[in-house]
Amino acid sequence: MTVLAQAIDVTRRYGEVCALDRVSLDIRAGELVGLLGPNGAGKSTLINLFTGLRRPTSGTVTLFGGSPGDPHVRRGIGVTPQETGLPESLRVGEIVSFVAAHFPDSVATTELLGRFGLDDLAKRQVGGLSGGQRRRLGVALAFVGRPRLVFLDEPTTGLDVEGRRALWDGIRAFHEDGGTVLLTSHYLEEIEALAERVVVVGEGRVLADDTMRAVRGMVGTWRVSLTTDHLPALPGVLTTDHLPASQGVLAAERLPGVPASGRVDGRFELVVSDADRLVVELVRSGVAFSGLEIRPATLEEAFLALTSKETADV
Repeated sequence: MTVLAQAIDVTRRYGEVCALDRVSLDIRAGELVGLLGPNGAGKSTLINLFTGLRRPTSGTVTLFGGSPGDPHVRRGIGVTPQETGLPESLRVGEIVSFVAAHFPDSVATTELLGRFGLDDLAKRQVGGLSGGQRRRLGVALAFVGRPRLVFLDEPTTGLDVEGRRALWDGIRAFHEDGGTVLLTSHYLEEIEALAERVVVVGEGRVLADDTMRAVRGMVGTWRVSLTTDHLPALPGVLTTDHLPASQGVLAAERLPGVPASGRVDGRFELVVSDADRLVVELVRSGVAFSGLEIRPATLEEAFLALTSKETADV
């Protein structure tokens, strides 16, 4: 497939901080790529490089075969940053028309608003919109110029379930018509709902680039919470060797260095890769415990686990 955007061995520094460390990534025509990672992982920096808002410290970034800094090249993209500012006195339809006037072939206002579930807001002033409605409008504006490639940075931040679903429908419709999308998110469920390809970044590096199923397998961890007087080291499951004993912190042996809270009033919080095995070994150990709770680890916890494994392998 045609490569629309490409980063080759890219490093980006902000003073002493290395936001991206020798990253290489291709975005191909027709893809819907999910870019996942915790805060500070380098997601926004990568989008800023692709959209020409920043230049790499070293390495090469291309957009449609040209420079992202070229305004003519950038006319083929749509962008929604993490935060957008819109004139509060203008009506929703007026803002869409204003942005559309900058493109030779734009989407009709009624069509665009309908695609993102905003049809009934065309005559509403922006100042009267809720935070979620403003966010959906900001995302919709990225599609008004019929772009070939759209970059969405945390598009559903602050949205309720209904707003998120409406936004997902709009993104899917664009992709089904042949559009290409790169979106960032903290939410694994969001990427599962939309993306075909998943890129995981952490500490400025690409940790994984694969299908959703493969990435889920890499970061499949569980958070286990329980109350007990003491929690012994369990061979093959838990060990205290990876972190200072004074912290009272336990981590999964398979995921060295994964942070977990220490004992608080007799309650432990543990991040493990095999929750069933942990419970079995606890029962076998004869240690009394209660209040057992097991839930999937948050995406950030899973990324910390993946980052820890990658660091340990270096």
